[in-house]
Amino acid sequence: MEKGKKMLTELSENLKKPSVAFFAHNVVDLKLDRTDKIIIFTTATTNEGSGYDTSTGIFTAPVGGLYQFVVNYCAYYKQHSPLALVLSGNVIARSSNYDANYYTCSSFYAVIRVKSSEKIWVKCLSGSSGYALYKGGWFMNSFSGILINK
Repeated sequence: MEKGKKMLTELSENLKKPSVAFFAHNVVDLKLDRTDKIIIFTTATTNEGSGYDTSTGIFTAPVGGLYQFVVNYCAYYKQHSPLALVLSGNVIARSSNYDANYYTCSSFYAVIRVKSSEKIWVKCLSGSSGYALYKGGWFMNSFSGILINK
C-alpha cells in the first residue's frame, strides 16, 4: 500500500512539472556582418511553453530551472562563423567554424540555470563582411532548448 501511495505521489508531482522545449531553424539572414547581431531562427517546429519568438530569435524562459541549449550552425566555405550563446547579455558559450575548401557544420551547447523571464539568444560574436552562415542540402542551422529540471 505504501509503495502504491509513493508511486501516486511521484506521478502527481511529475504531472505538475511544466513542459518547456523548443527547436528552431531556418536562418534567413545568413550574413554575420555585425558584431552582436542576433541570429534569428524563423521556424519553430517545437515550441512547448511558447518561450521562443521566431520574429526576434530570443527565448524567454517561461519558468525558472535547469536548461540545456544547443546551437548547430554551418559555415560558408572560406568564411568564419563566430557565434555565441547569450544569457541576459552575458556570453555563456561560444564557437567558430572555418574551412578553406568545404561548407562545414559544428555545434556547441550549455547546461545552465535560468530564472523565469530571463532571455537567451544566439549572436554573432565578431562581425565582418567576410563572415556568413550557410544553409542548403544537408546543411541546417538550428537553436534548441529544453527544461531539464525545475
